[in-house]
Amino acid sequence: HNRLHSALPRRVPTPKAQAALPLASDAVPEQVKGFAPPSDALRALWPAGEDEAQRRLAQFADAQISYYKDERDYPAKPGTSQLSAYLAAGVVSPRQCLHAALQSNQGEFESGDIGAITWINELLWREFYKHILVGYPRVSRHRAFRPETEAVAWRHAPADLAAWQEARTGLPIIDAAMRQLLETGWMHNRLRMVVAMFLTKNLLIDWREGERFFMRHLIDGDLAANNGGWQWSSSTGTDSAPYFRIFSPLSQSEKFDGEGRFIKQWLPQLASLNKKEVHNPDAVGGLFGVADYPRPIVDLKHSRERALAAFRALPSRQAVGGVYE
Repeated sequence: HNRLHSALPRRVPTPKAQAALPLASDAVPEQVKGFAPPSDALRALWPAGEDEAQRRLAQFADAQISYYKDERDYPAKPGTSQLSAYLAAGVVSPRQCLHAALQSNQGEFESGDIGAITWINELLWREFYKHILVGYPRVSRHRAFRPETEAVAWRHAPADLAAWQEARTGLPIIDAAMRQLLETGWMHNRLRMVVAMFLTKNLLIDWREGERFFMRHLIDGDLAANNGGWQWSSSTGTDSAPYFRIFSPLSQSEKFDGEGRFIKQWLPQLASLNKKEVHNPDAVGGLFGVADYPRPIVDLKHSRERALAAFRALPSRQAVGGVYE
């Protein structure tokens, strides 16, 4: 197990204080224009500092990592490490996370505890997207990784975009996820994919709109990971979802929030609906009349067909996704 013991380099000494420069300092702004101001609630959810990051890492590695593979897809469960904000800010390093995961798994990368192996793979995805940023810097300049997808005829639909941003789409799993983002600065990873596919496929709105909105609201906003995730979901990125594989928000909701616990936590106006109705109140019709919940802004079936047509119209559609099935 030499690799476990040598996985972390020696600590470097604390740098000496920099000599004073003969330059006037600007005041540190309390808020950056276009970004949500920090609130006391956010500070309580995400305490700053290395001690908190190490506490979360130790707790996850000791108590939860073994369940990670089975629980990470269920937004109502605390199945993830909640370390992304600390990773994005550089408060904890991927190497420290890897070391903790190896330690919990007797030094093994690819055998042993399936939860630890799965989590290590997720750490690798973060690193992969950083490498993409270095190798293909165009993705940091609002360009698609797959150049042929620049020709997708995205819709200019400001009302639909606003409904998505403000959790008013009429699809509970989408709106609950967006409420979680707006109120906590964080969204469950499975739901990031679901809301991104809904915006880019069902609403056929440019992935860059979603990428920008996420970066303005995510406490763990990271250029490489956020761009990679949005390009994956919109079928414009590396190893992306083939354009014809489009998540259905309803089946994702039924599969990963079967009891509707997550939906009801963030959309209390749906609390009276049973676990079948809560995923799609519109199907209940006027029987219950959820007065303050909107009708769906889009027909899922027709919008799926519209997205398929938009991608099939690209000049090189084989390169977009046909090779993956």
